[in-house]
Amino acid sequence: METTDLTGDSLVKVLATPASPHRMRVLAALATGPTYVSQLARDLGISRALLQVHLKRLQTVGLVADHIEVSDDGKAMKFYEVVPFALCLTPQTLATASESLTDSADRGESTKKGT
Repeated sequence: METTDLTGDSLVKVLATPASPHRMRVLAALATGPTYVSQLARDLGISRALLQVHLKRLQTVGLVADHIEVSDDGKAMKFYEVVPFALCLTPQTLATASESLTDSADRGESTKKGT
């Protein structure tokens, strides 16, 4: 994923996603290589349920991907890994992306803020 490949609405979502300290830590941990949910939760010191929420958000915007592997004892384990991405923000990339922003992006932010 590259900044120039994103619409304005998509860029807003992608930029907002790693703005969470938990999600930033998840990305940093996965940058060292794929790992499974239980290990990642232990490494980060958070519950698997909370980790799943953050992984789903990261996956929704395309920053992480998952795959299933079967261990030697036959247990299915879901692994997550970072999807290669490069986000280069310049005034020009922001201006170009802003041309494709829709009103729905503004409505979504207003709803979240309770306004």
